[in-house]
Amino acid sequence: MKLISWNVNGVRSALKKGLLEFMTAAKADVLCLQEIKCHDGDVQHVAWPKGYEAVWNPAQKKGYAGTAMLFRTKPLNVGLGIGVTEHDTEGRVITAEFPDWWLVNVYTPNSQRGLTRLDYRVTSWDGAFLKYLKKLEQKKPVVFCGDLNVAHAEIDLTNPKTNRRNAGFTDEERNNFTALLAAGHLDTFREFEKGPGHYSWWSQMMNCRARNIGWRVDYFVISSALRPRLKRAWISPDITGSDHCPVGIEIE
Repeated sequence: MKLISWNVNGVRSALKKGLLEFMTAAKADVLCLQEIKCHDGDVQHVAWPKGYEAVWNPAQKKGYAGTAMLFRTKPLNVGLGIGVTEHDTEGRVITAEFPDWWLVNVYTPNSQRGLTRLDYRVTSWDGAFLKYLKKLEQKKPVVFCGDLNVAHAEIDLTNPKTNRRNAGFTDEERNNFTALLAAGHLDTFREFEKGPGHYSWWSQMMNCRARNIGWRVDYFVISSALRPRLKRAWISPDITGSDHCPVGIEIE
């Protein structure tokens, strides 16, 4: 199966910038979107490429956060949220069950400028999400993807020294991601690519994308048990339409 994840920074904006054309060309079995910034009724007029069915989990607050999944390969079941009211009002998680594994689409909360939401992120959300994953794994392995709002290692952003203690590169966020991996998960991209210069988000200021001054904050992570079935993982920096680019994996 070919799985793709993309923080589109607004579905309605992305539709004007080639989202449908990308879907047609990419031919993903499942496309996971984050930061949709809309409700399904806002895009009910859209004719998605043939064969795709959409599931939406918008935030209660309009124009904010939210996730969506578009399926060409139909799942067994789909669920919204992680079952914790505190965390489920912003539409951050959709889970699809397939015969051999779960696919979880997640938009991790940003710690915000000034780290105003860091405490919520690292002491509440991260632990609750990992607990949710481990609950799923009691039944079958997990694939999860999305904008995780953390650059894990110094190699994952252009300027680690000047960004230390900025949102997405605090010790707390990075340590929690390390703990998540240590709990039996693999960062798929790093299974294939160990080198620097690979990013999935660029600031829209200072011509950063053209200069490749960026961060790798979008991931596919899998349960270690699925490693033999992982065929490839990639980032698509040539695909525009958002300040993030798509990332993907192919898995049996």
